[in-house]
Amino acid sequence: MSNETFFKIDIDQILDNKAGSKARFVPGFVRTWLKGIAHQDEVNGFLESAGDKQGVPWLDAVMEFLDVTLDIHGMENLPDDADGKRFTFVSNHPLGGPDGIAIGQVLGHRYDGRIRYLVNDLLMNLHGLAPLCVPINKTGKQSRDFPRLVEAAFGSDNHIIMFPAGLCSRRQNGVIRDLPWNKTFITKSVETQRDVVPIYFSGRNSDRFYNLANFGKRLGLKFNIAMLYLADETFKNRHKTFSLHIGKPIPWQTFDRSRKPAEWAAWVQEQVYQLP
Repeated sequence: MSNETFFKIDIDQILDNKAGSKARFVPGFVRTWLKGIAHQDEVNGFLESAGDKQGVPWLDAVMEFLDVTLDIHGMENLPDDADGKRFTFVSNHPLGGPDGIAIGQVLGHRYDGRIRYLVNDLLMNLHGLAPLCVPINKTGKQSRDFPRLVEAAFGSDNHIIMFPAGLCSRRQNGVIRDLPWNKTFITKSVETQRDVVPIYFSGRNSDRFYNLANFGKRLGLKFNIAMLYLADETFKNRHKTFSLHIGKPIPWQTFDRSRKPAEWAAWVQEQVYQLP
């Protein structure tokens, strides 16, 4: 892939696209600040060096770039799929980036790349990650395709990786934890007879990140202001070691009508937080 065709972060272009004619009023120092927070030059340097790598090799390249080490517990709990069974892997989402890459790398190697993330459609811009993604966006033009895309993903021969909170963890009442999990992974796993494998990933973001997230919530902002800092948080988590705990598969038959799907989702979330 040539330098002209690979995806690059371009803050100036984003401002022009989002703000239109008003973009010219954005001061130069604000543009410089945004480029720094997004680590524009460093990220683009990595994307260029990764070149044509896609799928699991691309995840390997990201992990090498981040210099992240994993302390894995429970590898023996990863089920065998030789009989054609497929699984739904669900995890907490403490970091909002490196955790997803790390889990995908582990499962991608275990299952020969037969994994798919259900992720925000913005990540489809990443050439190396796109083949592993099923884009989900419940708003905008793609909202009508959302049920079909989820149906196709769960009906495929791939294992599904989900972060049911939808967002990375937040700090509430002094506790850093996922927001309540969405029930989709329960309903679709039952429909497609996929056992659910719980995963717990250690780690946290900075106090600044959680303070910004809570500040934006108090102001009632529709824009997730903390998202601006996710790239910066990722770089703060470079050269670190994280623990990954894999629990025993939960048979899909467990999720019977004794509880509502949302209640089962909350139950699985509790099981995840009890793994470490």
